[in-house]
Amino acid sequence: MTIDALTGVLVIPAIAAALLAVLPGYRITARINVAATGLTLLCALSLFFRRPEPGIYLLVDDLNATFIVLTTFVGFTTSIFSASYIGHELEIGRLTPPFVRFYHAMYQVLMFAMNLALIANNIGLMWVAIEMATLTTVLMVGIYRTHEALEAAWKYFILGSVGIALALFGTILVYMAARPVVGEGIDAMVWTILVKRADAFDPALLDVAFVFLLLGYGTKVGLAPLHAWLPDAHAEGPTPISAVLSGLLLNVALYALLRFKMLLAVNTGALAPGPLMVTLGLISLVFAAFMLYRRRDIKRMFAYSSIEHMGIITFAFGMGGPLANFAGLLHMTMHSLTKSAIFFAVGHVAQAKGTQRIADMGGLTETHPMLGWSLVVGVVAIAGLPPLGIFTSEFLVVTSTMARSPWLAAPLVLGLLLGFGALALRLQSVAFGPAAGGEGRVKASLVPLYAHLALVLVAGLYLPAALVTWFQHVAQLLG
Repeated sequence: MTIDALTGVLVIPAIAAALLAVLPGYRITARINVAATGLTLLCALSLFFRRPEPGIYLLVDDLNATFIVLTTFVGFTTSIFSASYIGHELEIGRLTPPFVRFYHAMYQVLMFAMNLALIANNIGLMWVAIEMATLTTVLMVGIYRTHEALEAAWKYFILGSVGIALALFGTILVYMAARPVVGEGIDAMVWTILVKRADAFDPALLDVAFVFLLLGYGTKVGLAPLHAWLPDAHAEGPTPISAVLSGLLLNVALYALLRFKMLLAVNTGALAPGPLMVTLGLISLVFAAFMLYRRRDIKRMFAYSSIEHMGIITFAFGMGGPLANFAGLLHMTMHSLTKSAIFFAVGHVAQAKGTQRIADMGGLTETHPMLGWSLVVGVVAIAGLPPLGIFTSEFLVVTSTMARSPWLAAPLVLGLLLGFGALALRLQSVAFGPAAGGEGRVKASLVPLYAHLALVLVAGLYLPAALVTWFQHVAQLLG
């Protein structure tokens, strides 16, 4: 059963991608897309209860089980949102049937690549999977074939390729450090073997490797100053892809970085990766918070919000310790659920208003009450106000920082307050300002949006004991 479940997490998206590439008709392909992601989610959930023994290529442990379920859940809800969103794009002529077929096939390829990256026990295979996810999202960002979309796709491709090349070089250096201890061959790339023998690796090689890995995978995470691709990709690509990028793909890249961080933690002679991660995290947080004030495009604004929150998460894992690691895991989960919900709302609002310009979206709570108030709840949640889930994780990050490095708390809190101020300012204009823009109606599926907001609310008001225990256990593993 567990072998079938682990296989299903990879095989179902692969088979679905092949089918969707050749099947005509929007309705049938949209339904297959939803069904495939739903079945993948069921397979992922079963791994919580029974899991196979690690192999040389695949691994399910306490760390990646959480990420697999989160990824497949958001992938499932996004596919439901995508069905109505892409249907509207087809009706108004922004997409043609061949491009819709291509979109659905690439969606499943992206799910396959992210799942493979999460369960890979081989650091080379993990790199290949993240590169596959990068190339897939490049193609999806440029799917509208406008000048702006193609420019954003090329920028993403060039910067993503540079980042992934740096990550490849870092991966090779880890192999070179492991080879004298583990021996030639595949064993020197198997993570479960590496983490057991890492204390004997050459610390100088590990130090250099981690710098390249941090810069390489940090580009994929969207950390400043490596972030330049992310706002354009969000603004010009389909909104469901923005939801997947912010809610999932950034997490996958950070997950890869955490795996290598654990290797350095085992080696007593290697440098402490924490200060490097704390520095990049703080830079990303403060920089993105300032940039939020200057955004005029709503999707671009929330792209900078993603940079801000990935900075917070990177900062938390850089601080280390059970409390900060717990806060980082919780924040990753809450950010994925909240930001994807926001993009669900923004996607339908942009279709209804016929624009992504913030100045042309005023008075949403009057013109489109359901979407407007849902967006209000999402922005309140992402801003970190109680009682929603991100407040809990941000409070824990600040608490941990005050206890361990009080001098870092000032720039951390400054970044959080700046980000909150920018979001509050934009929310007032969009939700409660004078009515502006079109008054069109779209066929919107609001079930995924409400499901995500409900989970964020429940997590903020009452964290189930099982979830707390699980995160505490994983936080201890991260060191």
